[in-house]
Amino acid sequence: MHKSLLSFTILLFSGTIAVAQHMSAPANADDMKWGAAPKAFPPGAQIAVVSGDPFKEGLYVVRLKMPTGYKIPAHNHPTTEYVTVISGSFNIGMGDKLDAQKGVALRPGGFAEAPAKMNHYAWASGETVVQVHGQGPFAITYVNPADDPSKQ
Repeated sequence: MHKSLLSFTILLFSGTIAVAQHMSAPANADDMKWGAAPKAFPPGAQIAVVSGDPFKEGLYVVRLKMPTGYKIPAHNHPTTEYVTVISGSFNIGMGDKLDAQKGVALRPGGFAEAPAKMNHYAWASGETVVQVHGQGPFAITYVNPADDPSKQ
């Protein structure tokens, strides 16, 4: 019995070490490295990659910092997008065109899920930081191609 317990303990401990070796380094908000958001986003936003690589296969977590009045026109993604508000006020709505009368204002701690291929839009009321996670590679398709900043 003691031999089995010892073997189980060693197995459990070695598994914990293996998991720890693949864990990303913990980071506080002040440690985030911000840079300009990719050209697929309207100018003015900043992004920090928290985990993974949003442009490769696999899970990713990023934070997006937006100035007051920042708007992301109606768009969709090939995979489901999950958004948690860290600070500020993030407004999100579903539809083919940004309509401030139909969006929902989310406060810090608020959460939204935009299913794959569902058209949605967003804007910031005040400086806002959101955390976005999903399955990469990240891609964004604007409902109105004229809204796509990467094409301008």
